[in-house]
Amino acid sequence: MQTTSNTAATTAAKASWTYKDFTWALSLFGTAVGAGVLFLPIKAGAGGFWPLVILALIALPMTWFAHKGLARFVLSAKNPEADITDTVEEHFGKSGAKIITFAYFFAIYPIVLIYGVGITNTVDSFLVNQMGIDSIPRWLLSGGLIIAMTAGVVFGKELMLKATSAMVYPLVFILLALSIYLVPEWNTTMVSVSPDWSSMPSVIWLAIPIIVFSFNHSPIISQFSKEQRRVYGEDAVKKTDMITGGAAMMLMSFVMFFVFSVVLSLSPEQLAIAQEQNISVLSYLANIHESPLISILGPLVAFAAITSSYFGHFLGAHEGLVGLAKSTTKMPVNKIEKVSLGFIVITTWMVAVVNPSILGMIETMGAPMIAAILFLMPVFAMYKVPAMAKYKTSAPVQAFTALCGIAAITSVIYGAL
Repeated sequence: MQTTSNTAATTAAKASWTYKDFTWALSLFGTAVGAGVLFLPIKAGAGGFWPLVILALIALPMTWFAHKGLARFVLSAKNPEADITDTVEEHFGKSGAKIITFAYFFAIYPIVLIYGVGITNTVDSFLVNQMGIDSIPRWLLSGGLIIAMTAGVVFGKELMLKATSAMVYPLVFILLALSIYLVPEWNTTMVSVSPDWSSMPSVIWLAIPIIVFSFNHSPIISQFSKEQRRVYGEDAVKKTDMITGGAAMMLMSFVMFFVFSVVLSLSPEQLAIAQEQNISVLSYLANIHESPLISILGPLVAFAAITSSYFGHFLGAHEGLVGLAKSTTKMPVNKIEKVSLGFIVITTWMVAVVNPSILGMIETMGAPMIAAILFLMPVFAMYKVPAMAKYKTSAPVQAFTALCGIAAITSVIYGAL
């Protein structure tokens, strides 16, 4: 009788939220809140207010269904220590693993490059516009920032998790504070623009890649799922579903409020200027506002968001590159890890010096591969992989997830043509 009681109590504990669950939700949130969120108002707001409303309505199910599907995919591996690359090899063989591991790496690696550009432009804008300091040579500024951020990963995953979690608390608070602060400046410029309902589907379609990118926290899903499986065993799927759902709710609550607050306080022309200057919307707000609150907190939020998100994405890119190298070379693993680390740091530095369009990189390099890995691969596995049978989501959820993934990929192809 006592055993039954203990089992029931343990099951109830697994089904309820714990502080550790909340910490993980914050880590997922922190991985997602980066360059994409800071550029989301610029891209999403460009289509007008009403398309933004529709995008906000579909963003929550898009984010949750895709990430819980990927978490279930990792949980389906026989080896409890398997990461996403190991799981892919188990389910699709070595040839399939090479293809998907390649796609996984190129889904995350461009994001690291984007953060290299984003952090450099954020700090440079702050030094010039808020501090009144002459620009530091770009090669020197970008190199110092990228090496400093990478050091956070090199010092260990546990430190990274703690640092990301610690940064998320003030990040959420400041993001909320800025959103509320902008409310008195809301105007009808955006709302008064009559929507062209005939072009509405194409406007939403073309904006889906930035939504996919902005709410993406897939790089940390592999480590997150392994940890839940280590702690909860067969019940891990309940925890991953619950925590990914919590993270999606947090993203919608804080991020979309921020996006609407920014868009309603600016005009379409101002959003276009921010895009042309290749800076985040927060850096742009800091440059046009005389308020010390905006001038200081804007760049601070941008810096914290990019830094916290860089940690998770660098970890995912490094994991993917090591997985690729292990499948194609007999080099010792320690050496592979060091070479991979150096490659990512050097190339990120080079791209930061060149300073390409961040939105352009998001749309053409980041979103398509993310959509393939995050939206399409788990759904495909649910139909083709026997081990995924018990992790299947409902048919409508699968259809919606696959449709969003296809939309993200085809819209990028259409845009390029």
